[in-house]
Formats: sequence, C-alpha cells, structure tokens
Amino acid sequence: MRRYLVTALLVLASLPAWAGQRKLVWSDEFNTPGLPDPAKWDYETGFIRNNEQQYYTRERRENARVEDGCLIIEARKEQWKNTAYDPNAKSGSRRSREFAQYTSASLITRGKASWTYGRIEVRAKLPSGRGTWPAIWMLGTNIRQVGWPACGEIDIMEFVGYEAGIIHANVHTKSYNHAIGTGKGDKTTTPDASEAFHVYAVEWESDRLDFFVDDQKYFTFHNEGTGSDTWPFDKDHYLILNLAIGGSWGGQKGIDDSIFPQRYYIDYVRVYTCQEKTAADSHGPPRTTSEPPKR
Repeated sequence: MRRYLVTALLVLASLPAWAGQRKLVWSDEFNTPGLPDPAKWDYETGFIRNNEQQYYTRERRENARVEDGCLIIEARKEQWKNTAYDPNAKSGSRRSREFAQYTSASLITRGKASWTYGRIEVRAKLPSGRGTWPAIWMLGTNIRQVGWPACGEIDIMEFVGYEAGIIHANVHTKSYNHAIGTGKGDKTTTPDASEAFHVYAVEWESDRLDFFVDDQKYFTFHNEGTGSDTWPFDKDHYLILNLAIGGSWGGQKGIDDSIFPQRYYIDYVRVYTCQEKTAADSHGPPRTTSEPPKR
C-alpha cells in the first residue's frame, strides 16, 4: 500500500499546480486563414542573433501564415536580399551579409501583450532535420533599459534538429546564463515531437518557474530571493515563436539542405492566470522594447 501511495504522490507532484484553477486571459487559436493577427503579433526582421543563417521576413505568407487551424512558420532554402546590407560593415556582422540563403519568421507579442506570472502554453508540432532550431520563449520588456540577460529569458521549449526527440527548457539571468557557463535548464525525451502535437508550457509563479511537456513537469527554476540578478522574473515578459536555421546551437552539426522547406505548426497559444488572481495581475499593458541581443 505504501508503494502505491508514494507512486500516486509522485504522479500528483508532476502535474500542473494550476490544474482546475486556470483563467484564460489571452489566446490565439489561429482560426482565421491568412497572415497572423496583427493585433496580437509583430515580427522580428532580418538577421537577429546567434549567427543564425535565416533572414526573418515580415508579413510574408511563404514564411508565416494561418492555414487549416494552425499557425505555420516555414523555413525555406532560398536566396534573400539583406536590406540592411552595408559593404563597409565589419566582417561577420549582420550588416556585412548581402544575402541570406534561408528565410523564416519570428513572431512576437512585443508591443501587443506581455505578462508577469501565469501559465503560458503552446500546442505545437516541431520541424525536423539537421540545422533546424524552433523555440517558444520569453524576454523581459525592459530589455532596452537593462539589456540581456539582465532582462531575463524564459525558454519554454527549444529543440535542435540534430537531437531528434529531445526537448529543452532553459532560463537565463544575469547570474545564470550560457555566456558565462552558469545556465540553468533541463531536457526531456519526446520521441515523436516532429510527428505529433504536444503541449509545451511554463507555470510562472513569484517563487518558481515550472516547465512541462504534456503536463509532465521536468524542470523547475526557483527564486532564490537574492534579487534581480538571479530572479528578474517579477516583471512583464513578451512571447516569441520562431524557427531559426543554423546558428550557435542549431548549426553545431551543420545544415542539411535536403530537408527544406521545414514547417513548424502551432495549434494554439493560451495564457492563463490562477483564478485567485485577476487578469490585471498577470496580463500587463503592452510595452515596446528593442530587439533582443545576440544570445
């Protein structure tokens, strides 16, 4: 009997703390075909970060569209002119590249919606193949004032195509980040992540961040109570959905050009507060920030 009780307690501990207590405050079900809803989504444009090889386009259906009840972010193998190209730019900079060989899209809620605390969940089917790097993540809206990583970064889901079936969650702060070798995170195995839809979620409270795949918790980051260098997560963050190609992590094993085009399917995005809280507590006013720096 004791063995069964321990097993039951372990199962309960892995379930979302907010089960049965959620209040939906923001969502996109992607039911209207065409371009993503401009009232909810903006775009990053150009070469953005991490020495990634894709050029992010704006309002281009080939790279981001709503179709058959899903948002589709599509990465394509094609040459694309870099409108910010400067022949006198320092070699290796974003402006030094005249053309990209890949296009994709990065959708953001910056300037549209942001939140402090809540459950953020995304049901998605991931692309596959060497060189792909899809993500669901958040950045602090104060990034313009304090920079990265002081603004805080919450990586709800990251996936690199050369590690099929491995899902990552990561957190970056001034004290804990990959740039200084102190990053915090974990991973879990989801073998059919590129063949089936799964729900990727974070439950964000004042004392911790819990990360889930299909309501199975696999990583927790605790608030140490030592200030904003370790816990910048008491301020609004905005959401990012993107499909990168190559880059410092996704490109570590190269890029397989035979896999394109690759599609990242998002069935829905939903943001909840706990019912004991009001929407105003967790759904802050829209704020505009600068684009995130190189991670």
